[in-house]
Amino acid sequence: MFRSGLNNAVLRSVTQRSLLMSSRGAGLAPAHRYLAARFITDRAKAMIDDTISQNDLVVFMKGTPDEPMCGFSRAVIQVLQMHGVDEIAGVNCLQDPEIREGIKEYTDWPTIPQVYVKGEFIGGCDVMVQMHQSGELHELLVKEGILKADAEAEVTDKEQ
Repeated sequence: MFRSGLNNAVLRSVTQRSLLMSSRGAGLAPAHRYLAARFITDRAKAMIDDTISQNDLVVFMKGTPDEPMCGFSRAVIQVLQMHGVDEIAGVNCLQDPEIREGIKEYTDWPTIPQVYVKGEFIGGCDVMVQMHQSGELHELLVKEGILKADAEAEVTDKEQ
């Protein structure tokens, strides 16, 4: 009986640990995240690196800036447009499953859309909306030269 109980306890422990592990590395200790993240293909990583380095503002999204295919992607584009951002490099993750999964591994961020400004990962829809509401987004866009400092009046007018 003791032996059976011990085996069941070990089995439960292993099962619980297995459930914590996912292909994205969720629930893994930081040292183990490297092992999960290495599954991004070289092609996907190169494409993501190139896109981020060659564009001031990039949105990895479902759809395109002109035709977003999900509410979260649409919200990010609308927030950027409210700030007067004209040039948005949109990457349609629906067209390439390798990029769709690769971008999640690249940032260790599980959702799409993902926004990059001047090579830095900013966040997804929730982060963009919070930054918009707090005024941080406008400050960032001006600081990084994506907007001119006098664009503040235009944002206020568009919100009303």
